[in-house]
Amino acid sequence: MQTNLRGRDLICDLDLTKEEVETVLDVAWDLKRKRALGEPHAYLRDKTLGMLFFFSSTRTRCSFEAGMAQLGGHAAFIESKTTQIAHGDTAKEIGEILGRYFDGIAIRHCDWDYGNKYINWVAEASRSPVLNMQCDLYHPFQCLADLMTIIEKKGRDLRGKKMVVSWAYASSYLKPMSVPQSLILQMGRFGLDITLAYPPGFELMPAIVDEAKAQARRYGTGFEIVHDMDAAFKDADIVYAKSWGPMLATTDPGEGKALQDEHARWITDERRMALAKPDAIYMHPLPADRDIEVTSGVMDGPNSVVFDQAENRLHAQKAVMALTMW
Repeated sequence: MQTNLRGRDLICDLDLTKEEVETVLDVAWDLKRKRALGEPHAYLRDKTLGMLFFFSSTRTRCSFEAGMAQLGGHAAFIESKTTQIAHGDTAKEIGEILGRYFDGIAIRHCDWDYGNKYINWVAEASRSPVLNMQCDLYHPFQCLADLMTIIEKKGRDLRGKKMVVSWAYASSYLKPMSVPQSLILQMGRFGLDITLAYPPGFELMPAIVDEAKAQARRYGTGFEIVHDMDAAFKDADIVYAKSWGPMLATTDPGEGKALQDEHARWITDERRMALAKPDAIYMHPLPADRDIEVTSGVMDGPNSVVFDQAENRLHAQKAVMALTMW
């Protein structure tokens, strides 16, 4: 167990070593057990977390607020548009000031080519740890909850198991690419063979793909890229299919929507799930575009673990807060 996490930021998934991630998961399972048994675990009594949102949220806000309350502390919701941030407060000023008010700062900022930079600028100025609740590049807390869920369903020895990280069609908006990027960076370190699938135009950032390949080589796991959804699903143990925008091709919403609409058949349905192994699990960070991105039959079916994923956001986030903010 690693015990050197106090005061640490978590902005990129690789900010934590594999051993430190294992510590986070061990603490998360302990906190989950305590929560189930009604055992008090107020490790952050009188501590405060400032939660700064530039991008709307349901699960993220609720799980961080509930988690801080269960740890004995308090979370303050800060909406960027209704504060002086909208009128001139800089990232440096936010880091300097909120870092003095709060024992931790959590930020969600998904604007393309800016969100991650902003979070890092705040972290440079803050005396308190800064936690990335999602940016344009990474979603580390979702990824920790996903890893926790996979181990619960498939066991600790994941070597040789195939995980598909696939693009899927959605009609609502151009979703960030942070989830698939975090997944390909993290999961190979824990033994999973990754198949990344997407249609042309929906590539992930080359530097992150290169780093994912380097992690796969380091840990002796597989990493491949395919452009056929059916081929990707074949014999999969874990199916993680969600939409993301064609950000490397265009950031224009209209042009991006037109590109997405060309691939409306990239849906996770019962036929495709049948290509995977019979005990394959279906994962999605939610919200999903029902019957567009994934059929209701799959999302609500026996292979789906999406609600366990959502619950594990609470426990994984509590673990990181307890380890970094005490």
